[in-house]
Order: sequence, then structure tokens, then C-alpha cells
Amino acid sequence: MIVSLNDLFVNSTLRQAPQFQIGGVENYQFDKTVERAAEASLPTESGEFRIIGYRSLVSDEEFVVLTRGVFNSENSPLVRIHSQCLTGDVFGSTKCDCGQQIEAAMRLIAEESCGAIVYQQQEGRGIGIINKIRAYALQDAGADTIEANERLGLDVDLRRYEQCAEILLDLGLKKIRLMSNNPEKIRALKNSGLEITGRVPLSIEYHRNLTGYL
Repeated sequence: MIVSLNDLFVNSTLRQAPQFQIGGVENYQFDKTVERAAEASLPTESGEFRIIGYRSLVSDEEFVVLTRGVFNSENSPLVRIHSQCLTGDVFGSTKCDCGQQIEAAMRLIAEESCGAIVYQQQEGRGIGIINKIRAYALQDAGADTIEANERLGLDVDLRRYEQCAEILLDLGLKKIRLMSNNPEKIRALKNSGLEITGRVPLSIEYHRNLTGYL
């Protein structure tokens, strides 16, 4: 069986893109849609990581990956796909738990000394920061996350995860423990040939402002 990322989200004109196989497994073959662009060490409050920059070959999206440890076909490292959240990750907003999630993920990976976080530029579940602020205004008036997006005429979730899966494969990952319960993330990773051996919950402190966050 040949599985093409183009069949999922890339225009058919890109079918001539370079191809790669998943860890030498012959029955999965993908058109290459991301490339590794830069890499360096990154000391953090949670410990030492490698930071790797990827760029999409089919859009202007860029990805940042934090890794720690050595990946091989035998271990199942912790993995999180984290969508950019300026308000939560940088400003510490309590309207969402995004900042807490990435901090918890980094701590767990540091404790195990092995794992990866793919940070994708899909602010506000893909609607962008300006629309996200507009949605915040509706939430201030009583709407929850889904209702706010719908009132703005926006999809509830525009994120795609196929390129995130491709990045994990490029890193040499085959089996992972996923720090997420998002069914779309799980589906995209499995469809790309990754084996999810477990799901690991993140410990998040409850805040009353999270009541309308879905």
C-alpha cells in the first residue's frame, strides 16, 4: 500500500516531490513536504534540549521541534504536537491551558531524558491571532470556544497534522507515547505509519477561566 500525504492535503501538482520511506519500511512511502533547515542546542528551565527548525515545501509554514535523547526503533519516546498559542504560551493567558500543557510536556520529557515536541504555527486552531482576539471578545460575552468561532463564520478547528507526523518520521521515530487526547492528531499520526503505544496525560492546574474552553 502506498500512502501519499498529497492525497490528504497537498495539491496534486506536487506529486513529483522527493520521496522518503518510513524507517526502511517498504509498504509506506510519502512525498516529502518538509525539510530540516537549522539546528542548535537550547538550554531551558526544564533542562537541555535540541531545537530544530523545519520549513514546509508546500506553504510558508515553519515548525520548531524540541528534542531530547536518542531515538531508535525499540523505544517509545514521549511526543507532543503543540499548536502555537501566543496568548497562552507567551503571555500566560488563563483563557486556555496551552502554556501549562507545553511546560508540563517539557518537564516530562526532561524527566525521562527522551522525547520530542513539534511546535506548529497554527495560532488559534488555525484561525490566526486577529480572529482569535475577535473570538475572545465573544467569549467575554458568554460564548464558549466553539460558539465563538461559529459566530465568526470560522471552522472550529482548521489544524492539520500530516506534516508534524512527517517531521517525527524524519527524526527517526517509529513508536511514540503521545501527550494528547486529540482524535485528529492520533488519526494523522497513525495514518502516517507511526505506532502510538500509549497516551500520557498532562497534569494541568484548573482555573475558573477554563470553564468555556473546549
